[in-house]
Amino acid sequence: MKQAVFIALATLLLVYAGLCATLYLFQRSLIYHPQPRAVTAPESTLRLPVDGAELVVTVRPHGGPKAILYFGGNAEDVSHNLASFSRDFPEHALYLLHYRGYGGSTGSATEQANHSDAAALFKRVHAQHSEVVVFGRSLGTGVAVRLASQAPASKLILVTPYDSIAGIAASAYPFAPVRWLLLDRYESGALAPTIRIPTTVIAAEQDDVIPRASTDQLLARFGPGIATMTVISGVGHNDLDSRSQYRQTLQTALGINPTP
Repeated sequence: MKQAVFIALATLLLVYAGLCATLYLFQRSLIYHPQPRAVTAPESTLRLPVDGAELVVTVRPHGGPKAILYFGGNAEDVSHNLASFSRDFPEHALYLLHYRGYGGSTGSATEQANHSDAAALFKRVHAQHSEVVVFGRSLGTGVAVRLASQAPASKLILVTPYDSIAGIAASAYPFAPVRWLLLDRYESGALAPTIRIPTTVIAAEQDDVIPRASTDQLLARFGPGIATMTVISGVGHNDLDSRSQYRQTLQTALGINPTP
């Protein structure tokens, strides 16, 4: 009897260890889902050499001081935004970063790589534009928050943001010691108190990817008067763009008279 119990416990322990090992080994494939690039025109493409990779940036050149740096979601082809952003933000130059492994960028995405690549792109853009808006969506909000905490950005826009990927992963996999296993943590909440620029947060009322509690927790970490949040009703994580309120909120954040 004791031997049978011991064998059963040992088997369970091995299965559990196997599950934890699988999560550890394949964690980045759960976070990053590289996408091809839809907009490939040479005039809309900037290639940026960085340490260990060559990045592809979808661009809309525009003279003047204003520019937007955009960091997308984990399964987003950011070039799909080029037409709508060009229409809605006509006075801004646009720089939409394809993470490593996405849209023709070489290498593989990691948190460290995304942060260093964002900083390199900001340096390039800020040399030409004095007013740089840092704009992140979903996964990209973690990249945007860190960049805004370190670089002289003019404004910060966060769409469907989270307090930390570590917290979300721990909720999704409560049976595993995720906080010990996770390599890419994106701890935006820890950096939020250092942000001193106007910050616009946009949440989806029916978001089934980023828990509202995580967004609210992040919002609460900003200093008084720094961040304001708009909740778009009747939409989920991936269809915010379908509502005019979303576009109008972005335009207001950028000092543009909202269009119907």
